Amino acid sequence: MIHWLQSPQSLIVAKYVECYWLIEKTPDSTAYQYPKLNPDPSAHLIISPPSQTYHYDLNPGIAVGEGSHCLYPHQQTLALDHSKPFVHLGVKFHVGALYSVPHFTAHPLALDKVEPVKDSRLFKQLGIDENALIELARDNAERCGKHLDSLLESWLAESNEDQHSKITRKVLQYLDKSAISDLGEQLYCSQRTLERSFQRVTGLTLKQCQSMNRLEAMLEYVYQRESAELDWVDIAFRFGFSDQPHLIRHLKKQLGFTPKNYEKERGLTIDVYGGVSSAASYE
Repeated sequence: MIHWLQSPQSLIVAKYVECYWLIEKTPDSTAYQYPKLNPDPSAHLIISPPSQTYHYDLNPGIAVGEGSHCLYPHQQTLALDHSKPFVHLGVKFHVGALYSVPHFTAHPLALDKVEPVKDSRLFKQLGIDENALIELARDNAERCGKHLDSLLESWLAESNEDQHSKITRKVLQYLDKSAISDLGEQLYCSQRTLERSFQRVTGLTLKQCQSMNRLEAMLEYVYQRESAELDWVDIAFRFGFSDQPHLIRHLKKQLGFTPKNYEKERGLTIDVYGGVSSAASYE
């Protein structure tokens, strides 16, 4: 399984794009055939060969299609069909970034949705050649990242930041470090204004986004440790849960696992799309 992450080098692009990523399942891979994708407040532009199929179980609903597509922020864990060989080259946007960039103008931002883009005006404008980009990504991650910078820079330079996006950008700097009730005082803004601007830009409430980030941080913490090292009571308090039963309920709701079951199946639930824990899961 080929898998890499690259940060944009262009300052213009880096303002809106968190990273580029590549994942490929080869015919001899023994990875899970139906892994689950963690909840994610970020949107991804996923560049794939035109005839390659994709399948997402959105719970409820199913998204199927061919070729490149946009995966919008999703609050639920998604089931993926990785039963056949595939390759995806991805652009992971910062939370709320699509609010400001041309082509993505719907407010609030779409959630829990997959949208085909292979024949879109955006792809034609950017001059994206899926097959050539994917071959470059396979051959040289650094060169691919620089080429994506050059493709995206003029497009993202046309982005428009308004008051709502500026407030949201400030909120995101504090969201994982502070109680939501303290954000208004820290940012010298009313709580209602923060909530309204944040939801307009991201499609999510402050609590929803904080909860998704907390879950991802906790899963990364668990993934990096052996079962003997895990103390679920400590983990509950470390990641802001009131107690272990609260953590158990949250995991069962989001992933369908109890903590003990998750220990055994932790490679099944992943963040392959721009995450950092997936490389080991997909070898």
